[in-house]
Amino acid sequence: MGNWVKLICGASFEDVADIRNLSLVYTLAGVDCIDCAADASVLNAVNDGIEAAQAILPIRRPWVMISVNDGEDLHFRKAEFDPDDCPPDCSRPCENVCPADAIFSNSGKAGPSKGVLAERCYGCGRCLPICPYDNIRAITYVRDVAATAKLIQRDEVDAIEIHTSGRQAESFQQLWNGLGDSIHKLRLVAVSLPYLGDLTIPAMDSMYATMKTSLHCLNLWQLDGRPMSGDIGRGATREAIKFALHLASLEDKPKGFLQLAGGTNAHTVEGLKKERLFRTTSISDDSKGEKVPLDSPETSHALISGVAFGGYARKIVGRVLSSLQSDYGYARLEDHPDHLLKALQASLALVGTVKCYNAN
Repeated sequence: MGNWVKLICGASFEDVADIRNLSLVYTLAGVDCIDCAADASVLNAVNDGIEAAQAILPIRRPWVMISVNDGEDLHFRKAEFDPDDCPPDCSRPCENVCPADAIFSNSGKAGPSKGVLAERCYGCGRCLPICPYDNIRAITYVRDVAATAKLIQRDEVDAIEIHTSGRQAESFQQLWNGLGDSIHKLRLVAVSLPYLGDLTIPAMDSMYATMKTSLHCLNLWQLDGRPMSGDIGRGATREAIKFALHLASLEDKPKGFLQLAGGTNAHTVEGLKKERLFRTTSISDDSKGEKVPLDSPETSHALISGVAFGGYARKIVGRVLSSLQSDYGYARLEDHPDHLLKALQASLALVGTVKCYNAN
């Protein structure tokens, strides 16, 4: 690793048409992994998009990751409200603030006048405080561990990501044990956790102790700085970089690669460079006096091995997908070369901030 890039489709995002086209575009852009909801239809959409990309170019297949949670988590919730409770003259600020276009109005057409498209909502929560009538609520859920284990048994799943608060050791252990022998089919296990201050390393140590006896693949720690905020602007990435800077300064931490998420966008790598955290070619002496790569899992030196892009990655390509839908309805992106080119240019510009680092 060192220039690893992951596309986050969203642990709760289930719009299979968009997911299929996003997977197509970002496979062509060269991502290493695509992270999606632990749902069979979503998984099929991701793999369909990857296969469509490979039909265009003989490109390497990215790893496919599914996301689960061991308890209540921001990434595993949906907004919900009853349109009948909304006054007719409401200005619908919720619709304007939704980054996923999941809240809609349907005035003058058949069907409900307003509502939430559950498959598009990925739980950012921006609509919750802005409703002037306090009508919107969040519905949380936990992915079923038995169903997840069955999904992992499929050949299309390469990795799993466990979202955790880091404060519930028993819940994490129950989830891990519930996955059973399916873990042995994986190439990577990732754990996504928030910054817990002085409790961060003890929490990581506890989770690693739970995993290590049956962990026969790579492991990765996803540092979730400011969840689902990358599309907001330059400042959103600061907390992710601050989290990385803190963790990278510590030598006594469990094995595993470090990856940034939560607020990541086109400014993230620039911020990492300023902190001298994003290095891929440096080497350092190990305890035996031998030279080892800084991105080796055996080293304790500071290095961020990769970046995961979620909301921002979906936003920049989503503009093209919205235009495609407006012009042609739900369509295969590769059937419309002009739209495909625009989407690919946007995705390459983002992925290139990581992949082209050594060329700078």
